[in-house]
Amino acid sequence: MNIDIRPPAVALSALDRWLAGFIREERDLPFVYLILQCLAWQVLAVALFFGGEEVWMAAPLYWAGWGFGFVDRFILMLHCTSHRMLFKNKRLNYVIPWVVGPFFGQTPETYYAHHMLMHHPENNLHTDLSSTLRYQRDSVAAWLHYFVSFLFTGLAQLALYHRRHGNKRFFNRMLTGEIGFWLMCAVLAAVNWQATLVVFVIPVVTIRALMMAGNWGQHAFVAAADPQNPYHNSITCIHTRYNRRCFNDGYHILHHLRPATHYTEYPVEFEDNKAEYGRQDAIVFEGIDFFQVWLYLMLGRWNWLAKAFVRLPGAPARTDAEAIHFMKGRLAPIANPLAA
Repeated sequence: MNIDIRPPAVALSALDRWLAGFIREERDLPFVYLILQCLAWQVLAVALFFGGEEVWMAAPLYWAGWGFGFVDRFILMLHCTSHRMLFKNKRLNYVIPWVVGPFFGQTPETYYAHHMLMHHPENNLHTDLSSTLRYQRDSVAAWLHYFVSFLFTGLAQLALYHRRHGNKRFFNRMLTGEIGFWLMCAVLAAVNWQATLVVFVIPVVTIRALMMAGNWGQHAFVAAADPQNPYHNSITCIHTRYNRRCFNDGYHILHHLRPATHYTEYPVEFEDNKAEYGRQDAIVFEGIDFFQVWLYLMLGRWNWLAKAFVRLPGAPARTDAEAIHFMKGRLAPIANPLAA
């Protein structure tokens, strides 16, 4: 069976066994090694602050290593460890969002406050601050509005959301992390503004754009008659390099159905329940990831989406033209019934 995770090592090394003693589940050892790799990369980031104008010459190489070597895996490690605590010692769990995260485009606590405490409870419905429902989801102009709105008003809306819902603890944690990050940037800019832009400011804007593109791809195809159903408001992407690198993040339908499921279980669950995906007429793509889905929608490359569209057992048989018609039918804006 072709699944999207490398098989585990046959035997653990002495180092593996020692590191496993710090974490709640042995199968999360890849996260520990990734944290150590990220910390090593941060040494290079700190070194940039000892440069001057030459920082701009080093920036392309730094961003290339950052982007192609670490950032996708870090973001999905943050995602997985937000849902399932990594370390036995609760204080060690602050290392990922507070120590490592700022170097990889994540302000401390904001991701948790948005993803765990808002996005999952609201499930991409109209009360979700990152909901795609009110947009025409193959429109470049619509996505730009979506991203710019999130970039400039998203944090204020998130803070108000938690205040309205009485989440005082996480409201305070999010504000502390967000304000603390930007105060740190202001202080570091006085030391070396070029390095501050390269290491912290530009990555935050980049990551927020990528996360909005990814969320758009995950929730582009929504059935207007059943928008709260994860089979009808999310997609699944299988057999991709992205899944192999990023802890099976492509299985987004299951993630909304059972958010606490361990990432290693996703591919087997999909294979075991493929008939239910077909019965629900879910949208599954093979060989492409969420970012490619977003890009193909922006470019209008319906033939590429149809080529990747999986014909599931139990779903209606469709030609490429019929699959395209079906997908287009799930892209129209969906009105908020409470606004009527």
